[in-house]
Amino acid sequence: KKVRIDKWLWAARFFKTRSIATKAVAGGLVHVNGVRCKPAREVTPGDELKITRGNTEFVIVVTGLRDRRGSATLAMALYEETKASLKARETAREQRRLMAAVRGTDPIRRPSKRGRRLIRRFIRGEDE
Repeated sequence: KKVRIDKWLWAARFFKTRSIATKAVAGGLVHVNGVRCKPAREVTPGDELKITRGNTEFVIVVTGLRDRRGSATLAMALYEETKASLKARETAREQRRLMAAVRGTDPIRRPSKRGRRLIRRFIRGEDE
């Protein structure tokens, strides 16, 4: 049995909707056995998929087929992630966590009215 890759990605819960999965495959974010493919490409057990979702990259091996979406536990049984992929995702997550700690928790905001006045005074060289 074979299943279209866009249906399989949706059933395996890599994408929230089938149309998003189709766009991802058509956009080149999914590779089957190292080759870019079309949404109608059929997947068989043993195929290696490279899926890019945002900044995250998954390298998985297809272990099961399903064309309907089910629970998360059923979806996880459809594939097995490679150890290298798990390690790469873990290091990327750790780097993001460390970068957030370095940046601080307070996001950069626009200056308040008082802050803008102080900036103007500083630039003009005025004293209070």
